[in-house]
Amino acid sequence: MGVRVAFVGVGGIAETHLKALSDNEHAEVVAACDVVLERAERAGETYGLKAYSDVDLMLEREKPDALFICVPPFAHADLEEKAAGRGIHLLVEKPLGLDRDAIRSKAETIRQAGILAATGYCLRYQDVAQQARQYLSNKEIGMVRAHYLSGFVETPWWRDISKSGGQLVEQATHTVDMTRYLAGDVKSVYARMKFGLLEHKPGTSIPSVATVCLDFESGAVGHIDTSCIQSDWSSAIEVLGRDFKLTLAGRKLTILEGEETTTYGSVSGSAHKTQDDAFIEAIRTGDRSLILSTYDDALKTVDVTLAANESALSGQPIVL
Repeated sequence: MGVRVAFVGVGGIAETHLKALSDNEHAEVVAACDVVLERAERAGETYGLKAYSDVDLMLEREKPDALFICVPPFAHADLEEKAAGRGIHLLVEKPLGLDRDAIRSKAETIRQAGILAATGYCLRYQDVAQQARQYLSNKEIGMVRAHYLSGFVETPWWRDISKSGGQLVEQATHTVDMTRYLAGDVKSVYARMKFGLLEHKPGTSIPSVATVCLDFESGAVGHIDTSCIQSDWSSAIEVLGRDFKLTLAGRKLTILEGEETTTYGSVSGSAHKTQDDAFIEAIRTGDRSLILSTYDDALKTVDVTLAANESALSGQPIVL
């Protein structure tokens, strides 16, 4: 029998996970729950699962081994605690939430339950990310330069900072996480943000652009720039040290060492599928090392982004 999987939230990212799990012989998706029952029913028709609008009822009846939490940042409520209390393993989509104290409380509950808890930072599972991390493992890093520049997301809740946290928290969090994965933990954050240029999007309260200065525990310095007012999309991370520069942009890794440049293209498949397969295998075997982004580790990423919001409002650096 495969690992019994259930879903809470059946939006776009859940569809990505459902497709990935449908090709995993060890996963059996049994149910999905959504506040809009029709969405869960559509998923049921496509993937042969039972549809619910009541989480408690779904968990009681279906008794899943694993729960994928794919809800917006503001909608986590006590979902993690309910799963942990039943011994259900978790894959929680990014970001983990908008309240640092609440997230820390959830993390403690998860630890005490002893369950596996993965998070949706799927870019860590790309082969080029692994190559980059290995290359940097014995290097002294001087600076990290990163950006995530894109257009506006029309999803209604995304424009409301009280529900999404803004682009840095909800979308560019992947870039923040990858800077941590490659360069280590961040010890302080200082951010500036502009709350304008989005007047043509009614009800918008998120910043349109942001720049975030980072001090890493290693002594390296860095910054991340974000924008949601561009007509195109661009995202990249540069890591600089003595006589080398590493650039990770999408599925392409470039290393300049001295005067020699080497470029690697990713040959791995979908990062989401690799991540989901690893999570299912970790449940089957008990091998926690297969999970490259745990809940505890993802907490540090959301800390950086929420601290950046605090810094922008206060005008002061925030020590983590």
